[in-house]
Order: sequence, then structure tokens, then C-alpha cells
Amino acid sequence: MALKDISFFTEDITFTLKDKAKVRSWIGDTVKTEGFVRIGELNFIFCSDDYLLNINKEYLNHDTFTDIVTFDSSEDEEVISGDIFISVERTKENALKFGVSERDELHRVVIHGVLHLCGFLDKKKEDKELMTTKENEYLAKRSF
Repeated sequence: MALKDISFFTEDITFTLKDKAKVRSWIGDTVKTEGFVRIGELNFIFCSDDYLLNINKEYLNHDTFTDIVTFDSSEDEEVISGDIFISVERTKENALKFGVSERDELHRVVIHGVLHLCGFLDKKKEDKELMTTKENEYLAKRSF
């Protein structure tokens, strides 16, 4: 698994992801466990609510705030590639709302985006339940 192909960026906010190497390794392990051969190019873009709202409106025709938008650019079914936009503001708010640490909520959203690229959905009730189960499973596997 080429972990160097996992990149972290920011748009319109000041934010530094902690433990980048460990997060990369965790993502790589998740992708491998889900049966993928490798990671093509995987970009995480941390941004503000407003930035992500604009993406949501422009590309998905959704006029709502969200914590994540995932764009799949995979061209091979054994390789995952994509851009994952995450609102740091929204993850902080949701951490308070759900009574969890900001770090845990951020990691949940990170792995949520990865799971979308692995083919998991979350629109129907049963899909959402499976997604949450998978998120919990991979959050428990973190070693940092």
C-alpha cells in the first residue's frame, strides 16, 4: 500500500492534522482489509463550513451544511482514489453534539469518506447502519 499517495491539504482555514503518518497507515490498513490492492491518489481537504457548503451546492445541488463530501475518481475496481472534503468546523460541532472528542469525530469522518470510496453507502437505513458499524470497527482498530 503506497501511503505516500495519501495527502492532506487545507482550504480557507488554518488546520494541522496530528499524527499524519499514523493516520495514513490506519487508512492503508482499512483499504487493505476492505479488499483493495492499493491506493491511487487520495486527497483529504480540510476546510470551513462555508467552503464545503459551496461544494455541496455546486456539485451535488444540496443547499445544506455537511461534515464531508467525497468524490470518487477510481478508475480500477481494485484501487481507490478520490478527494475527500471535510469541514473541520462541522466535525468540532458534531463532537460536542455527540459527546465525543474532536479527534475521534474527525477520525470517524475521515474513515467514513474512505469507506465511501470502498463502496459503502449511507442513504438507506440499513446502509447507514452498516456504515456506522464499519466506522466503529475501524475506529477501534486505531493504535494511536
